Order: sequence, then C-alpha cells, then structure tokens
Amino acid sequence: MADQEGLSAEQTEKLLQFQDLTGIESMDQCRQTLQRHHWSIEAAVQDRLNEEEGVPRVFDPPHATAHLPIVNTMDNRIYSYIVPRPSPRGFFGWSYYFLMIPFRFTYYTVMDILRLAMRLLRPDPRAQVTDPVGDVSSFIQYFEEQYGQQHPVFYHGSYSQALNDAKRELRFLLVYLHADGNTDAALFCRETLCSPDVIDFINSRALFWACSVSKPEGYRVSQALRETSSYPLLALILLKEHRMTVVARLEGLVKPRDVISQLTLVMDANEHFLLTERIERQERVETQALRQQQDEAYFESLRADQEKERRRREDREQEQRLQEECKRQAVEEELKREKLVEAKAKCSKQLPPEPLITDPEAVAIVFRLPNDSRVEHRFLSTDSLSVIHNFVFSLSDAPEHFQLVSNFPRRVLQSTPTTEGPQPPNLRDVGLQHSTVLFVQNLSD
Repeated sequence: MADQEGLSAEQTEKLLQFQDLTGIESMDQCRQTLQRHHWSIEAAVQDRLNEEEGVPRVFDPPHATAHLPIVNTMDNRIYSYIVPRPSPRGFFGWSYYFLMIPFRFTYYTVMDILRLAMRLLRPDPRAQVTDPVGDVSSFIQYFEEQYGQQHPVFYHGSYSQALNDAKRELRFLLVYLHADGNTDAALFCRETLCSPDVIDFINSRALFWACSVSKPEGYRVSQALRETSSYPLLALILLKEHRMTVVARLEGLVKPRDVISQLTLVMDANEHFLLTERIERQERVETQALRQQQDEAYFESLRADQEKERRRREDREQEQRLQEECKRQAVEEELKREKLVEAKAKCSKQLPPEPLITDPEAVAIVFRLPNDSRVEHRFLSTDSLSVIHNFVFSLSDAPEHFQLVSNFPRRVLQSTPTTEGPQPPNLRDVGLQHSTVLFVQNLSD
C-alpha cells in the first residue's frame, strides 16, 4: 500500500495507527489529516479531540499579523534561577581572564554595532510570523531527530493556543526557548529535558511548549517574555490574579534535580492562585446555574401567566361570539316573526268575505288550534281548501306550518298544492257540508 499511495513504511504505519486511535473509516481523510499535521500522530489526535470537545483546532493558523496574548512579565515577585559561569582558577586562569577582557569587550562591542546596523538596514526575518504552528512542529521534529523520542509531551500548537489552553484548564505552562548551535542548549536538551525524572515531572504538572528562537514564532515569544541572552531558557507561566503571568525563569545549563526542585518550589508557592481561580470559576458556574434556574423559573411563570391570559382572552372571545350569535339569532327570529306577521296580515286581506249564516251554500267550520283554542268561521261549499288554509294561516295563534285533519273519518285534507294535485279541491268535493270540526296539526315541531 505504501508503494501504491506514495507513502513510506513509517508513514503507512502512522496512518494505520491514527485510524485505530480515532476510528475514522476513510483512509484518505486520515492521510489528509496527518499531512496537515506534518505526520505527527500526537498533534493530529489532539486536534481531533479538540474538535470533538468544541475547542478551536490547533492547526487553524492565526493571521500572520496577529499579536501574542499579553503576558505579565513585570511582576516583582518573579523567581529567577541562573546558572553562573565557572570562575577562573589559579594564576594562569586569572591571567588569561584579564588578558582577554579587552578582546572580549572589543568583540562584543563590534558585534552589537553590526547587529544594530543589520537591524536598521535589513529587518530581522524572524519578526514576520507566517506559520506559528509550522514553526513549533518543525522544532519538535528537529528535537526528536537530534535527541530522540524520549522527551516531555510537547504542545502541538502555537504559543497563543498554549496560553489559552493553560488558562482554560488552569494549569501551569512551561515554556522552553532553544538556541540552535548553543552548546549549553544541546546539553540541556540531552541531559535535562530527556531525563526520565524531568519528563515525569513536567508531564504530570504542566503543559510543555517549546520552540527555537531561530524560528519566527520562537523569536516572537522570546521578545514577548523579555528574555536575556542566556540560553537555554525555561519560563513558568500561570493564571495569577486574572492575568497570565511569568512567575519563574530558569536560565543556563540547569541540572535535572535543580529543574525539578526549583519548579516544585515555585509551583507550590503559586498553586494557591490556581486554586483560588478554580474556586472563583466554580462560584461563577454555580451563580450562572442559579441565575439560569431563576431565569427558567421566571420564564416558566411568565409562560404560565401568558397561557392563563390567552385562555381568559379565548374565553372572553368565545363568550363574545356566543353573545353575538345569540343577538344574531334573536335578530333573525325577530325578522322572521315580523315577516310572518306581515304574511299573515297580507293573507288575511286576501280572504273572501264570510257568507251569511242563511246562505244555503254556507259551511260552518270550527277549527281546533294546537293551543286548544277554537275559532269558528263560515265558508262557501264552493271555496277551495286553500281558502281554508289561508284563513287558518292568518290566525295569530296558528302555527306557520300545519295541516288540516278531519276527525270522522280521520283524514288529512290536502289544502296546499302538490305535484299530484296542483289545485286543492273545494269543500263540497271533500264532503264538508253544513258544519264540521277540523283539527289544525302543527308541523313545525
């Protein structure tokens, strides 16, 4: 597979190892991720975990012109541990020392003048930071090539990201600045940083960030920390009184036991700042949670009040609709009654005059209304049953819809036009003569 994809055996092994650690099924995605992280499994896995936790990715490089976070380097309580240079011994040693003073003075003066001239004529290229993460990764790769794989866990990210993580996690941040070509720096890396005791101490108590001052990112950090020209340099940083503060510097070829003892001394003296910040953060979290609970209770009460108001409004609207419906029905009933009265009056006016009692064609009919009242009226035997129907309809006590029923024999008289009988018969045709009783049956019920 290494030949097919153009990968070396080591890269193929890292690819498979990264896939096992992350569970990513796509080999192309694993290869792209490792390539973006310069084939560093540790950096790629860290980025993957940061992405899952919602933390900004380490390999999202900031803009080249971005400024470093402000770190307090002016604290008067800063602890400095500098390994002194060995003093001359014996007559020949002191003689050589005093003899070399003019040469050293001249050399350093000339070099300072040359550096100043070079800075004026040609700006230091290290001042232009374009790839801070790449600078860090490049130094880590150089360190492993020169001093081996046994070393403290390097932070794979920029100095700004290391500061942010140390601040967020409330941990000590130990910064190491390396000077290429410096004999003390090389011995320090080989004998001190690669010491098992130092490795265990740093991994258990701090985040460890390192870079070379020959890289733009390392040079920028050295300027921000206001370092001296003494290398190698260790700087211990923590969140102190709400500011990231340098609390210790270790300069020179410090032995492993001295690194552990001096850092332990400083860490123990400043641990209470981290503890205080943890307590304050916990109090802020609890206060925020309490405020959130109060807000939720308030909004729940507000929602309940709004729901009650909505229901009351709906009830009022429903009651108003019912009242309006009742009014509308009452108006319709009133209009209906008025129309019925007008229709009865009109029908009454259209009735023929009542014949005399002595008229031989006169037929006296007694109407039994639904309310048990009786009405008697005379008609001519030649009058149509529709005349009888109109007479009953014109009565104020008569229902709007009714039918006429005779008692002996019991039958319903067809007093209104139908399809079978468009012209109702007259009284003689249905056998109504002289006097009779008809029952008015209400059909509206």
